Amino acid sequence: MLKKSWKRKFFKLKQKFDPVGTVPMAKAIVLSKFAVQQKQPHSGQIKCVRVQLIKNGKVVGAFVPGDGSIGFIDEHDEVTVQGLGGSQRGQMGCIPGMRYRVIAINGADLYQIIKGKKEKPKR
Repeated sequence: MLKKSWKRKFFKLKQKFDPVGTVPMAKAIVLSKFAVQQKQPHSGQIKCVRVQLIKNGKVVGAFVPGDGSIGFIDEHDEVTVQGLGGSQRGQMGCIPGMRYRVIAINGADLYQIIKGKKEKPKR
């Protein structure tokens, strides 16, 4: 029985199946904003964006962390997405199907924009 980590490295499965590839972050263009229902036992709407990666044109969904942070993101903004950190490129917790999160908008850090330390740059 071969180790799963060895198989993934030997057959280059991360490059083949992960839209971001082997890098930790990627730039993308926002196509639309939407909300996703949380999985049981939680209730609520999780704000997400549908983005198209610049490097290969693949369309993925990305979770937008922070309270009210979806208001700072507009369509056609350039965002930086990063993996959520679930095991084997998977989702985290009660967020169904979202494997990435937004960390920057137009080059400015999302958390600093939320706190009011930075203004969102115009594009």
